[in-house]
Amino acid sequence: MFKNIISVSVVIGLTLLYSCRTPKSIQSTKPEIVQVVSDEPYPKNIILMIGDGMGLTQISAGLYENGNHLSLEGFSIIGLHKSYSADSLITDSAAGATAFSIGLKTKNGFLGVDSSGNTHLTILEESILRHFSTGLITTTSIVHATPAAFVSHQPDREKYESIAKDMMDVDFNLIIGGGKKYFERRKTDSFNLINLLIAKGYMVKDYFEEDYATYKIPPINKFCFFTADGDPLPAMRGRDYLSKATKDGIRFLKNQGSKGFFLMVEGGQIDWGGHDNVSEYIVTTEVLDFDKAVNEALEFARRDKSTLVIVTGDHETGGYSILPGSEMGKLKTAFTTKKHTADLIPVFAIGPGAEQFAGIYENTEIYHKMRRLLFRNN
Repeated sequence: MFKNIISVSVVIGLTLLYSCRTPKSIQSTKPEIVQVVSDEPYPKNIILMIGDGMGLTQISAGLYENGNHLSLEGFSIIGLHKSYSADSLITDSAAGATAFSIGLKTKNGFLGVDSSGNTHLTILEESILRHFSTGLITTTSIVHATPAAFVSHQPDREKYESIAKDMMDVDFNLIIGGGKKYFERRKTDSFNLINLLIAKGYMVKDYFEEDYATYKIPPINKFCFFTADGDPLPAMRGRDYLSKATKDGIRFLKNQGSKGFFLMVEGGQIDWGGHDNVSEYIVTTEVLDFDKAVNEALEFARRDKSTLVIVTGDHETGGYSILPGSEMGKLKTAFTTKKHTADLIPVFAIGPGAEQFAGIYENTEIYHKMRRLLFRNN
């Protein structure tokens, strides 16, 4: 206890010293952290938000390009996870998301299966069995690696039509994302999975009928909105639905009247900007677009008091760096690769149980921590 008091005192002292030396022009506009106080130690709902390819530099650059502020600053608990996969120090999105979804390290390219190819129940699938409402929202195709890891079991992340078919066995409440063609105009078989979704009771809408930015979800139980035929546009080319979809999705799942909900939200194109080595693609559009969605979840958690929000990345992409000569709002950046790296990845948490996400741990622990909290009575 005495050592902890000394450590806290040193941190506070260094923080005060730094703030005194920091010019007012670049001091943080960070809001006061508002704790989510609940009478219960466990959450009723979990919102897992994944910035694909989002490491510490992507977050730092987003903050410095946004007036020295991100909604992420409002989180009370911060940790780090080890992102490596079962067969490589550098993970891909499939293995990274599978670690979150089933709690096991697996091979790169594998979805919802262990490194031997054995199927395991995902946290979303188990949530359904335990009568929670569930949803997936993404700025990529809904059959892309990260969302697919929660609803599919495949040894090949690129088998998009097989992933779409796997989704027909999962009784989720909500999906919002691209990839309509993998359900409707399939090359491997003649099935029209959209017709099957409708037969299963889903209301299915798409970008061709109406822009999601103006769409209002009616009071129904099952809803699917395809935001693109294939992959949605980058935010810098006009895509603008993630924050609204997050707000709508939270309200939609809460209104189902179930015992609680599990929602996964992905900012998927942060990764693509890293692969392209385009700083503007990463920061001034995708990170900031994702942060707006994070703010919707954060504001809901503050009001609701029974929701745990976790924000993390699956890996870092691009070996992204902020270089000497950078100024606030005017960064000089560079990349070391067009691929992923092995950096430790930040984890932000707020709400009941958030304190369990402090520290350094394996990426698989995110699953185990979520599962213990959400299904604490079993």
